[in-house]
Amino acid sequence: MSQTITPELRAWIVQQAQAGCTPQSVLAAMRRAGWDEDVALTAMEEVLQAHLATLPMTTSLPRPHLALDGGPRALDAGDRVVQVIATLRRPRLAVLANVLSHEECEALIALAAPRLQRSRTVQTSTGGEELNPDRTSDGMFFRRGETPLIERIEARLSRLLHWPVEHGEGLQVLRYRAGAQYKPHYDYFDPQAAGTARLTARGGQRVATVVIYLNEPERGGGTTFPDVGLEVLPQRGSAVFFAYDQPDPATLTLHGGAPVLEGEKWVATKWLRERPFTP
Repeated sequence: MSQTITPELRAWIVQQAQAGCTPQSVLAAMRRAGWDEDVALTAMEEVLQAHLATLPMTTSLPRPHLALDGGPRALDAGDRVVQVIATLRRPRLAVLANVLSHEECEALIALAAPRLQRSRTVQTSTGGEELNPDRTSDGMFFRRGETPLIERIEARLSRLLHWPVEHGEGLQVLRYRAGAQYKPHYDYFDPQAAGTARLTARGGQRVATVVIYLNEPERGGGTTFPDVGLEVLPQRGSAVFFAYDQPDPATLTLHGGAPVLEGEKWVATKWLRERPFTP
């Protein structure tokens, strides 16, 4: 018996995406309800792409992006050449090497170490910050352009991603000790949360993220993307870039920091905003 993608099914898939359900959980629910897996996958792909296209753009500006047309193996970042290791179209993601030198990684760690405090997360109900058991790292923020090293890294990322330095938050450095992790989450601000208006008043929505690995833990500590079954393993000086045009789960940018099993992990994170960011 053939199965038809009905309007009711389309509406249900959109509801699940808006509720933050992963594609895997939606697929499992459809299979339990008797849907053929191929039909279910086709329905999800069509519905999520159509839903994403209907969402209003939050800005008319171009988005942060890498110059990946033609499949280049390397990109000009101004003061160094960055290698392209892997890319995905959905989500918009790239794994890059040689973003920072080993010396720059060590210098960032040394500058950040004395200023580390228990990491906090955004409190979406108020726009403030809070301690969150889902995030068990220590961290700190550099002011934009705070040191010549920070200024150089910011200029490099700006050229690489075709995005103004002023549209970026300050560089955050995080340390994950053995056992520390950050459970899967989205980096954009939830449009339905009460505190989002306060958060976006300083520069609009977040539209992209760069995670740069400053060292290599002995085991564990990868950056996971559950929606697409991807895990990026830390390599010193490398980075993962991902963009999200809309603040919506359909962007497939759910991600997390897997537990560090041995050693410790240091990363530097840069969040990009749609407008100039005011600290």
